[in-house]
Amino acid sequence: MGRAFEFRKERKFKRWSKMSKVFTRLGKEIVMAVKSGGPDPANNTKLRTVIQNAKGAAMPKDRIEAAIKRASNKDEKDYEEVLYEGYGPHGVAVIIETSTDNTNRTVANVRSYFSKSNGSLSTSGSVSFMFNKKAVFRFAQGEHDIEELELELIDYGLDEVAENEGEIFVYTAFEDFGNMQKALEERSIEIINADFQWFPTTTVELNEEQEEEINKLIEKLEDDDDVNQVFTNMA
Repeated sequence: MGRAFEFRKERKFKRWSKMSKVFTRLGKEIVMAVKSGGPDPANNTKLRTVIQNAKGAAMPKDRIEAAIKRASNKDEKDYEEVLYEGYGPHGVAVIIETSTDNTNRTVANVRSYFSKSNGSLSTSGSVSFMFNKKAVFRFAQGEHDIEELELELIDYGLDEVAENEGEIFVYTAFEDFGNMQKALEERSIEIINADFQWFPTTTVELNEEQEEEINKLIEKLEDDDDVNQVFTNMA
C-alpha cells in the first residue's frame, strides 16, 4: 500500500511543480514553523524539517530565506492548520489537510468541491478513524543497505522500510517522528523529505470511470491554495 501511495503522490507533486504550488505550500509551512518556534533551525526542529523539505523540492535558497524573514515580521499573516473530512462519490473517504488564514473561506470552498462532485463534507472524526497517520522519511539509497537499516532503526519506531527508483522510504508511527528524525540525522543521512501521511486501513475498489470521478474531486481540492494534501481510501 505504501509504495502505491507514493506513486500517486509523486504524480501529484509533478502536477504541483508545474503550478509552483508546492513552493507556496512550503512558504506557509516555513511561516508557521517560525512563528511557533523561532527563526533559528538549529533550535527549531519543525523549521529544520520544512527547510529540508524545501531544499528537496528544489525551492530556491533566496525564497526560503525570504519566507523566514517574512515570518519574523509581526504583521505577517497567521496560518491555521485545519483538517477536513468527507466522502466523495462511491463512498470514498477523503481527508484534506489545509493551512489557511481564513477558515470561513476554506470550509466554503471545500464544501463546494464535494457538493459539485456528488460528495459531502462530514464532521471531524467521521473519516479519520479509517486511516493511520504515519511519518514518512525519504532519502537517496546511495550505499545504504535496506536490511541493515531495518535492524538499526527498529528501536526508533520503524514500521516499514522500502526502496523505489533509487530512493528509500522509512515509515514510522506519527508519535515516533522525532525519534526517527534524530536517528537518521545521527547517521548523517540527508533526508530529502519528511512529512505525515494518512494511510487507509481498508480500501475501496473502483472501476476506471469511478476512479476518474474521484481524481477530478482530488484535482479540484489540490488546486485550492489553502489545501496542502489530499488522502483517500481509494485502492
